[in-house]
Amino acid sequence: MFYQSSRSDDLTATSAKSILEGIAPDGGLYSVKDLDGVGFDWKAVLKMDTRSMAVKILSALLPSFSEEEMRAIVEAGYHEKFDTEELTPTVSVGEDTILELFRGPTSAFKDVALSLLPRLMVASGHKCGSTDEILILTATSGDTGKAAMEGFRDVPGTRILVFYPYGSVSQVQELQMTTQEGKNVLACAVKGNFDDAQRGVKNIFGNALIAEELKKNAIRLSSANSINIGRLAPQVVYYFKAYADLIQKGTILLGEKVDFCVPTGNFGDILAGYFAKELGLPVGKLICASNANNVLTDFLSTGRFDSRREFFRTESPSMDILVPSNLERMLFMLCKDAAQVSNMMASLKSDGVYEVPEQIFNRLTDIFWPGCCGDEGTEQSIGEVWKQFGYLMDTHTAVAWNVAQQYKKANPDHAPVVILSTASPYKFPEAVLRAIGESKGKDPFDDMEKLKEVTGTAVPKNLSGLRERPVRHHDVIECKDMADYVVKMALKKAW
Repeated sequence: MFYQSSRSDDLTATSAKSILEGIAPDGGLYSVKDLDGVGFDWKAVLKMDTRSMAVKILSALLPSFSEEEMRAIVEAGYHEKFDTEELTPTVSVGEDTILELFRGPTSAFKDVALSLLPRLMVASGHKCGSTDEILILTATSGDTGKAAMEGFRDVPGTRILVFYPYGSVSQVQELQMTTQEGKNVLACAVKGNFDDAQRGVKNIFGNALIAEELKKNAIRLSSANSINIGRLAPQVVYYFKAYADLIQKGTILLGEKVDFCVPTGNFGDILAGYFAKELGLPVGKLICASNANNVLTDFLSTGRFDSRREFFRTESPSMDILVPSNLERMLFMLCKDAAQVSNMMASLKSDGVYEVPEQIFNRLTDIFWPGCCGDEGTEQSIGEVWKQFGYLMDTHTAVAWNVAQQYKKANPDHAPVVILSTASPYKFPEAVLRAIGESKGKDPFDDMEKLKEVTGTAVPKNLSGLRERPVRHHDVIECKDMADYVVKMALKKAW
């Protein structure tokens, strides 16, 4: 199985090359038109433990690697990193199921993929015969940055530079990045929002002069965002894991559909659910939950994508995105026409808007159900779920919970619903405290301690010692200076 650019049929790559490059030379995302030819036995996978599931699914999606090679990557990547051997446990809350994706080393769902990506990247370099140093360039809306820095920390032959929007991530998220240890890691704040940072990163990838300058110094760029297929593919696994859990608990019988509600920012996590569906898993509706930045809700309701709107800073900052990159990959898989996708992306770049043909819109409505929730509804959901069920949610999970209830009310005959919980509530302690009727402390660390006291829940180990860690990364730059900054830092021998 070969991947190709979502914007050109002529740009193809093996899965290893797709991982190594991160993004296609024309700015498109490495994609496949469908997964029909994979020949995947989805029923057999449901009988496996989580790591064996990962081996089977990833070697199918990334065929450059044998199952033996993939097993070595999976075992090394997950060894003693997660709170539980099952990696992503499920918890029954009321009539719904919460899929907890925050049990990894940085308390965010990104850990599931970013524990593996560094090893996939290095192995891909070997398979492609590359001896260049790999410089990972990534924009983050909050969680990817820390998870990527932790994953790539001191991995030989790699360096990672993370851009995050200045003042638009939580204090805990920022401190997780700015205190990160490692000789090969760097975080830099950008004066703008996430879309500005992401646009800057994409422009750097598409800059031939920068590529040539780095090539002279034996450096190649790649990405740790979910635009990299090596980041996206591991996220497919936990959809199978959740489905298997529901069978084991007697919630469903094999073959019955399950609806998944996903708090959505860059569209990668929910796209992984579509991959699972394409591999045969009986996925019902993929419920796309947005916060006040509800560009996806409008698009999935009308077929018209319009990024020309007010940007809101919300209590769920990892979802504060107006141009979700992975939507391009979704459109390519539906229309299977790279030229058509290229035209839509050109229209987005020039005018900030595009519209999909009616047949594509009809397919989208078959697959997705969109909904949104503002900060008021977010806090209300956190408070209600804590009061009724004694379960504590973070702000992003609360958006998904709220939208899931909207979905069930609008669709009384719905299948069982799984809600993806993407972060620990301790990453957003001030908002969570307020939602459960408590006042905040003087700083995030006091908030964590108070949240622990009033709820009796445990502070994740990686967050409990954050107060004592020295800040190591201080840079703040303008968006227009990102390219120069990358070249300058890439050519430095040591960080």
